[in-house]
Amino acid sequence: MELLMGKISLISLFLVLLAGNGASATVFTLFNNCNHTIWPATLCGNGMNTLGDGGFVLTPGVSVPLPAPAGWSGRFWARTGCNFDDSGNGVCATGDCGAVLRCTGGGAVPSSLAEFTLGTAGTPNDKDFYDVSLVDGYNVGVGITSSGGTGDCRYAGCISDVNARCPAELQVVVDGTVVACKSACGAFNTEEYCCNGEHATPDKCGPTGYSTMFKTACPSAYSYAYDDASSTFTCSAGSDYLITFCPTASP
Repeated sequence: MELLMGKISLISLFLVLLAGNGASATVFTLFNNCNHTIWPATLCGNGMNTLGDGGFVLTPGVSVPLPAPAGWSGRFWARTGCNFDDSGNGVCATGDCGAVLRCTGGGAVPSSLAEFTLGTAGTPNDKDFYDVSLVDGYNVGVGITSSGGTGDCRYAGCISDVNARCPAELQVVVDGTVVACKSACGAFNTEEYCCNGEHATPDKCGPTGYSTMFKTACPSAYSYAYDDASSTFTCSAGSDYLITFCPTASP
């Protein structure tokens, strides 16, 4: 908890400095609406700032703001069932990333992802792109709500408890409890389910019975690699975003 409070203080100071310098930034606010502690992880995909030092602890009912520069691209996910020592070494039941608190790479699947590519605020017609992805499977619900922007700016997310409806062959079970639901690619590693090899194009990799299960549960989330049309959302560059883990309802 001391680590979290110290991090929040540093972030708050950074936000004040941004405001004082007249700089603009997108602020991602990560909120834990789960009834259990999670360990959010962050990953930058284009060589820019790593937000939140890559990972931290977030207790139920607590939120943390993470400012990001224009043009930032990356993802957020929740890790569950973690046990870290004072040096930040340990493991998680889901979403683990190299057995460390502060991630430096992608996390273990299955995990639900909130993905963003930010535009450049001030550039005419530039947009942020965002989505919730279950392509790598599911561990907890995730919702994205935008604020301060213009354009489509729709809610993206997965409210349903997919673990409760996960087929037995996709289940990740710990101590008798389903803690995550694998994608068919993660479970079977075939070209048909992974959309690679001879199935690496949209016309040769369509929805399957497994991806349809994810799509039925979470209509606005990515269910397989080429599920773009109903799963990618946009808002004007410079918008702020609330990322809620375990959302109970969409706005």
